[in-house]
Amino acid sequence: MSTIKTDTPGPQDNPVAPDAPLPTGLDHGLRGLIRENLFKDAKNSILTIVFGLIIGYVLYRASIFVFFNEKVTPDGGMRNSWDIISSQLIRYMVGTQFDGTNIGYPMLWAAIYTVAFTLGFASGRLPGDTSPPMTTRTKLGIIAPPVLAMAVILGFTDTITPTLLVIGLVVPFFLGQRIPGLLPESVLHRRTLIMTGLVLLAFLLETGFNPGNVDNFGGLLLTVNVAFISIAACFPLGVILALTRRSSFPLLRPVAVLYIELIRGVPLITLLFMGEFALRFFFPSTFEPPASVIRAIIMFTLFSAAYVAEIVRGGLQSVPGGQTEAGQAVGLSPVTITRKIVLPQALRNSIPALVGQFIALLKDTTLLIIISQFDLLGVSDPILASPEFQNQGYAPEVYAFVAFIFWVMCFSMSRASQRLETKLGVGTR
Repeated sequence: MSTIKTDTPGPQDNPVAPDAPLPTGLDHGLRGLIRENLFKDAKNSILTIVFGLIIGYVLYRASIFVFFNEKVTPDGGMRNSWDIISSQLIRYMVGTQFDGTNIGYPMLWAAIYTVAFTLGFASGRLPGDTSPPMTTRTKLGIIAPPVLAMAVILGFTDTITPTLLVIGLVVPFFLGQRIPGLLPESVLHRRTLIMTGLVLLAFLLETGFNPGNVDNFGGLLLTVNVAFISIAACFPLGVILALTRRSSFPLLRPVAVLYIELIRGVPLITLLFMGEFALRFFFPSTFEPPASVIRAIIMFTLFSAAYVAEIVRGGLQSVPGGQTEAGQAVGLSPVTITRKIVLPQALRNSIPALVGQFIALLKDTTLLIIISQFDLLGVSDPILASPEFQNQGYAPEVYAFVAFIFWVMCFSMSRASQRLETKLGVGTR
């Protein structure tokens, strides 16, 4: 009996992958697993004991620092070292000048609730979405750090009101997740425009519909606004610069090259000084220059856009030339080829580097202190210099708290980008 061969792929062309082997020693139970991997021979046993003692000592000292840390007050009494955070929590969250803006905390909470709804709306699954759903591990990796940070911050509060307000954020978040499944397809095509409008609404709410009030922000509120406004502004500018640098226009391309190389060759701190002291000379004498924080945001945007442009240009170069040729073969215009074929692939390939740049931008906001803007890190200096805490050794607690908040924001951005890479299939064909 002859066998008919066809070009149609069948099960024989996609054999089932064998099951992954069990970890060494697991077939003998947990005891065997530990003996096989940690105490297999004398050398491994010694290394296990030494590093176990080091890790145990570090955990012991960390637990004392976090849970049993007290300091002697000037009058001879004892005081919990973390009282500096609980007593100054408002300054760490919104700065010292927020109360003078007459915005009010209800408006600020309304902005936070709007952001929670926007995040839910952005993460909701669209009808017909075939991307793999998030695993429990991925969900924990994205949700756990912000929840931990909120639990730590709420632990320093004196009333239950902030806790109830934070718990209430679950409602707009899950409501936003359900909305995409209820909207018609014609509305979902404008999803990006809707999210942009919601973000602008949140910004107007937190500034009391007066963007100039951002100059009176401080602490975490200032850090978040400067970082994410700069990120939202530098990304499209960087994409435009990357496309311009690769274009064949004889006038625009040299301008883009000059801008990118000039900005990348200047330290960010120099641009911040220029924005604070020199930018006003570029405006007419009759024109009131923007607020100090707005000028800083402009400098952060211009600086990061140059790096984003180079990242996107690398992504554009990674797209095979056959993609462009295929578009030309079916009669597509150069603009359509770039917008529909080349640019989406380039941006997908650039996600890891772009998120790395955005995380660096978030950490660079600590340079705001040099232009007398007290961000989350900068607000620590006047607190430590106050008579209540001066020269009493509170610096470790202050900087540990600030470092923890920055770690949560950076780690959350990293995990969210990994989810986006999985959804878009970065690294796969």
